[in-house]
Amino acid sequence: MDLLPLCVEHAGEMASVLGDVALHEFIGGAPLTAGALRERYARLAAGSPDPADVWCNWVLQLRADGRLVGTVQATLTPARDTAELAWIIGTPWQGRGFATEAARAVAGWLVDLPVGRLIAHVHPDHRASAAVAAACGLAPTPHLADGEVRWEYGATTPG
Repeated sequence: MDLLPLCVEHAGEMASVLGDVALHEFIGGAPLTAGALRERYARLAAGSPDPADVWCNWVLQLRADGRLVGTVQATLTPARDTAELAWIIGTPWQGRGFATEAARAVAGWLVDLPVGRLIAHVHPDHRASAAVAAACGLAPTPHLADGEVRWEYGATTPG
């Protein structure tokens, strides 16, 4: 699998990849149309409007057939020495290790930068995403944000 920098041209195929309503069970919302996803990807590709944050977004492309299967993203906040990691894989490709492979690659890159604290938020009932977070070396904390458990790597103090 390859991680390709996300661009507007990915929106059409990604609308299909992310179009399953079941995908939103834990993350909320609803599938976006190709047009709405194109607008979102244009905003993401333009970068954060907050100069304190750096957005890094990739689509996951299978080498065997060139299909896109999901996304992985990181939001870096250098002033806080923090990065937040997130991933999503289309329903037909779940359970094959793609989220783990992509998230581990990005987590490794972030740790090597180095980033002092790596964070992911996982719904408490989403066992598959919890397994991905654990595979990245993150551990659950007692902190909840919008109903999701904060997982952390490299935390030096509770907080």
